[in-house]
Amino acid sequence: MFGLLLTGLFMGHPLAFVLGGTAVLGTLIAGKPMVLGIVINRIFGDVLDNFTLIAIPLFILMARFLSDSGVTDKMFESLRLLLSNVRGGLALAVVFISILLAATTGIIGASITVMGVMALRPMLQYGYSPTLTTGVIAASGCLGILIPPSIMLILMASYSPLSVGELFAGAMIPGVLLGLLYAVWVVIVAIFDPKSAPAVEPDEKIARAALVRMLLIEALPPLVLILGILGSLLAGIATATEASAIGAALALGIVILRRKFEWKTFYSAMLETGRTSAMILFIVVGATAFTGVFNITGGLRATQEIIRSLDMAPWLLIVMMLFIVFILGAFLDWTGIVLLSFPIFLPIVQEMDVNLLWFVVLMALVLQTSFLTPPFGYALFYLRAIAPKEVRTGQIIAGVMPFIGLIILMCIAVAFIPQLVLWLPHTLYTN
Repeated sequence: MFGLLLTGLFMGHPLAFVLGGTAVLGTLIAGKPMVLGIVINRIFGDVLDNFTLIAIPLFILMARFLSDSGVTDKMFESLRLLLSNVRGGLALAVVFISILLAATTGIIGASITVMGVMALRPMLQYGYSPTLTTGVIAASGCLGILIPPSIMLILMASYSPLSVGELFAGAMIPGVLLGLLYAVWVVIVAIFDPKSAPAVEPDEKIARAALVRMLLIEALPPLVLILGILGSLLAGIATATEASAIGAALALGIVILRRKFEWKTFYSAMLETGRTSAMILFIVVGATAFTGVFNITGGLRATQEIIRSLDMAPWLLIVMMLFIVFILGAFLDWTGIVLLSFPIFLPIVQEMDVNLLWFVVLMALVLQTSFLTPPFGYALFYLRAIAPKEVRTGQIIAGVMPFIGLIILMCIAVAFIPQLVLWLPHTLYTN
């Protein structure tokens, strides 16, 4: 089955249909076509009846509304002017806006595209090196799958014993720290290679106090949005689905209050939400079929027995699992990796008496690399599509490499300091 999966992917077919098609072929090869009936019942019972997944289209819709409101453009412009005379100031503005975007959107394609359109050409025009420019935009744009409200964390929660609130709380500190680590790297590059991240004197002269005031005004709507979503969820007032509905309503309110509402863009937002949600849920259905057939025909049990028979120390086994996730990230997107690896890894992690929340957040950190590692890193493709022709693909790949190293460094920090993950959930959910 894994051979068929890899063959289908390398032939360029969509992941959802490769997973589903492999499941059907797997039952025929095993001589057990009747298994498909059980798998269909599982898809209807575990996926289409899972109300937690309703949060996915609502958060996507919220992200689109926020993008239509124009808040991000104004925030970046004011932060760009405020940090203009600081070495690496434009790159720092990209990181800080991306952290805020991550806490309000969680859609990687949208974050990278928005930041790329706003920041890529100005940074290149002001003399920033193409590697630093593309690297910081791609890596910062990927923070949305780690910093809540993250669609990936919602999917992880629905396929594990953990609640969405626990995962959101556990991923919050590592996600923000990773963003700040990116900012520290920008500062280091600016100090040791000033030509790569020069200070920029803006054309327009605006008083610093006016810029700070403008930034605070523009940052207020996203902060209200973050407080509405995460505040209601982490405080236990709302479930993930209800919090996503609150977020979508608040984002629509921001669009209306800023007088950006148009029926044409509203219809476009609905259409894009349906398209993106369908893509994600098709992958979920395909992966559920794949893992269902793999499980029923004995593959899951056999794989787990092989891992158990390795007789490794628990920490070494966890390192091996995370390394497998890292390698899979070069070929699959996060949806496929989560749905394929969770049924195999989570029972073994629970047997080892390892904190499941800590392991899942650590895995979410490693999955940041799945967007950046060639040959199939989606962030590389998004950036290639909007970058000017003079920026070579090799420069984009070289640009993300230091940030992959920073992600691994953050994984090591979380591995040795579990309280980075466990402190906030313990504080919020322990009486």
